[in-house]
Amino acid sequence: MWVEVHRGGPCGGRISRLAVILICPSASLDYVVEPWFLGAGSTGPGGPEFAQWAEETTSAHGTSFLSSVADLPAPKQPRCALISGRTADNPRLLTECIKADCKTIYLEKPGAPTVKELQQMKEEAEKAGVGVLMGYNKNVCKYVRKTREFAETVPGSHVTFVSNNAYENTPESLGECFERNAEGMLKNMAIHELALLVSFYDVTVENIESVTADKEFSSMQTLPGPSGKEYTDFDKIKFTIKTKTGKEVSVAADRCGGTDSYATVTDANGEEVFRYWMPDEEDKETVKMLQEKYPTAMPYFFTQDPDYVTVKERVARHTVTGEEAEGVATIAVAVETLRVAEYLTPVLMEQLK
Repeated sequence: MWVEVHRGGPCGGRISRLAVILICPSASLDYVVEPWFLGAGSTGPGGPEFAQWAEETTSAHGTSFLSSVADLPAPKQPRCALISGRTADNPRLLTECIKADCKTIYLEKPGAPTVKELQQMKEEAEKAGVGVLMGYNKNVCKYVRKTREFAETVPGSHVTFVSNNAYENTPESLGECFERNAEGMLKNMAIHELALLVSFYDVTVENIESVTADKEFSSMQTLPGPSGKEYTDFDKIKFTIKTKTGKEVSVAADRCGGTDSYATVTDANGEEVFRYWMPDEEDKETVKMLQEKYPTAMPYFFTQDPDYVTVKERVARHTVTGEEAEGVATIAVAVETLRVAEYLTPVLMEQLK
């Protein structure tokens, strides 16, 4: 039994993420909690489209749509809640889901606005005996696995993970992005890559020996959001981390870089010897189909769809059978990832001044 807990956001993205659950063999989408589109946002942008999809989904799958977690009835089978709200609301929503007798909670990145809050959420869930797994879908991505496997065959190899979004490169578009994602790029867009570094490259705050920004690639701007308030953030950033245990890895993220992410491997001479894209040729047909089905969703939903399915199916199977959710990040990984993001942000900003 899946419960999806949402709070606003682009309608197309909401629907495409919800639809993933409907094709997970170990799950049924029994409830959707959506206070915005079932409340004040019902007649605004995306509201009518959401209402139509809700009606169709209720008819086809028996899914119930609610405006509050408190309205959930007692579960009749193991219940897993996916929390995909505003980051600032996540601590409250996790508490509500625990009270709703959820066995497992799937928490979208970064989990909470601060390390302190996420650590408190971890402790609260542990006390209640509730497992919390994270939506770091790139941990199970094909391009990540293939890149890591290839790098192991190259002496002196160096891996770079590249993440792109497709925002317009204008003050208006980036200002809206900065305001909507006020936690900052490293806690938002690039948090997936930081989770990879924590999971596979021994990166922790205590184990970082050095971090160096690529000043030629990177850019930081101060822009007004739609509210008029100014926000300072990276519109693109690239950096290399060296650890005290001898590992070295790079990350690049560009808000306006396009729709595809990829990773590269260079040899000991700095020559690129491998590059693998997400999506690859095998997945491009799926991307094309989803673009036609959900034209208003952000492009990155389509390229990451196979990985959303993989993560959610593993979490669902874990909830039902207790089987380990292989490769899926735990909330402990998320806490360290957020610690790394909070450590890196001021360091990199100082280097770019």
